[in-house]
Amino acid sequence: MKYLDIAIANETIKTTDIKGKEYAEVNQRIKAFRMVYPQGTIQTQMISNENGVCMFQARIYDDFNRLLGTGTAYEKEDSSFINKTSYIENCETSAVGRALGMCGFGIDVSVASAEEVQNAIQNQEVTKEEADNYVLPFGKHKGKKLNEVPKEYIEWMLGNSTDERMIKIIELATGIKIPSEEEQDERINLLDAIQKLAIEKEIDLEEIKTKFKVDSLTDMTTEQMKKCIVAMNKKEV
Repeated sequence: MKYLDIAIANETIKTTDIKGKEYAEVNQRIKAFRMVYPQGTIQTQMISNENGVCMFQARIYDDFNRLLGTGTAYEKEDSSFINKTSYIENCETSAVGRALGMCGFGIDVSVASAEEVQNAIQNQEVTKEEADNYVLPFGKHKGKKLNEVPKEYIEWMLGNSTDERMIKIIELATGIKIPSEEEQDERINLLDAIQKLAIEKEIDLEEIKTKFKVDSLTDMTTEQMKKCIVAMNKKEV
């Protein structure tokens, strides 16, 4: 009968609308859990908390101390306004929500809890001040702010990054946006033209890199590629 009991308990859960989708908050899942397992146990354990990254695991037990499900979550300190002061608490709450979801509570809408989704959205949000003060933690320009980094390197980052938050930071700090498909196709065609001209006119590609101060042809901006082709045709490279 437990399956039916959980289904009945789930009908009492009030959901929260987030961008057009309904999600169950963790407190609603806990209430539903207590309806079915009034003597059950929710245990949480901090797995790690290093370098501002916290990880929790939650375990759900029934009235007879039998394990029903587990859930794991992690949060980064300062990744959102709330996490600046409460990333450990948020991490624990998210782990509990996911564990209860694995037990069947609140999953009619989503395994992810409302709190988890809201925090994920907040983690994606970026302020202009944060973007302006962002310091690159990697690459040959490590330690520099984005407005101190050459445009060609910024364009390279945009063309190679799949991190939406990173892309937002770059766009806010520099005003440079990720190239459209048409722009990317244009760059591919320009790069192909440069390589063909180099063979045709017997031009060393290393000379081109030196002239335009790049480590790779793909580091060149679209405008640099166009200027390069003009220079190659005039044999100025």
